[in-house]
Order: sequence, then C-alpha cells, then structure tokens
Amino acid sequence: MTALTDRFSRAVDYARIAHAAQFRKGSRIPYIYHLLGVASLVIEFGGSEDQAIAGLLHDTLDDCGAAHEAMIRVEFGDTVANIVKDCTDGTAEGKASHTDPDAKRRDWIERKLAYLAHLRAASEQTLLVSACDKLHNARAIAQDLENPDVDTRVFERFTGGREGTLGYYQALAEIFSARNVPAARVLDATVEWMHELAGAGSRVALAVTSMG
Repeated sequence: MTALTDRFSRAVDYARIAHAAQFRKGSRIPYIYHLLGVASLVIEFGGSEDQAIAGLLHDTLDDCGAAHEAMIRVEFGDTVANIVKDCTDGTAEGKASHTDPDAKRRDWIERKLAYLAHLRAASEQTLLVSACDKLHNARAIAQDLENPDVDTRVFERFTGGREGTLGYYQALAEIFSARNVPAARVLDATVEWMHELAGAGSRVALAVTSMG
C-alpha cells in the first residue's frame, strides 16, 4: 500500500501552479487532469509516494522550463527530481527554439529516438512513471479515435503525425514489455487498439530510418 503524506499534497499544488495556463492538446481540459491521471496510475500499479509525486511533476521541465529541476530537487528530494529529469525528453526552452515545421519535426524525431534509447537502460523507478504517462496519453488518443467528431484528425495535434505517433507508441510498448514494467501489458493492449482504430495495417515501431 502506498502511503501519501503532505508531500503529495504540496506536489499537487506545485503542479497546479506550474501548469496553470496549460490545457490538454485539442481541448480546454486543464493540464493537471493528465498529471493527476498519471499519479493515479502510478499508485494503481504499486508505485511509491516519490514515484507518484514524480508522476505529478513529470512534465514540468518539458512544459514549464528547466529551472524547475532545482526547485523540485529542493522541495521534493533527489529521487523525485531524478525521475522527473529521466522522464524529460526536452525542455520547454529547447522546444521553443525550433519554429520551422521541418526543424520541429527533425527535433521531434531526434528527441524521441534518444528517449527510447534512454528508456532501455533507465531505472525501474523511472520506467513505471514513464509507462503510466504513456498509458494515460495512449488512452486519450484511443478515446479521440473512437469519437467520430475527432477520429484520425487527432494526429494533427502531434508533431509526429499519424505514422510517427503510432510508431513511437509501438516502440515504447516494446521497451516497457521487455523491461517487465507493471503497466506494460495494459499499455500494449491500448497501443494495439490505437493502431486498429487508426486503420494501421501493422504495428511498426519508430526506427532510426525515420530520420531520413
């Protein structure tokens, strides 16, 4: 059983304030919905309080800036800060430096391939938080694919487009399965459902050849 203390409550407030002006892609849903969802999945799959807090804060560097790393380390400790850093594939500042669509896509591919390589050797603590993040996102994509008002247009929200997004999630599912992450089975089933809903003929992972 995961016991939650006032540290978790403080992390909810930290995430709420840091992401206050942000919403989920293609919606007016406050971004903290995703962060609470990831933390809930971490707890569901047996994670510790540190991992649940990291689930709340996992997108802080990505979306709010690299300066948050030092603040998270002071406020919530090295374990949380290290997981958050390990779950980050690029900072808000780095992403903002690419404005041209082609440059943004090249940067996206490079970041995703580097993150996949990183996950193959990441700690078990990081893997659970990352898998829960991807599971929550995959479920949201599948839900939109099932919605006739959205359908495959959901992929227009993502830099990787349809093929890149499906390939990335397939690669993630393969890595989490190989590493025996507790959430891997559910993620794999969700990724398979994503591919079916998207009309993909086969499940092909994002590969180095995608750089071409």
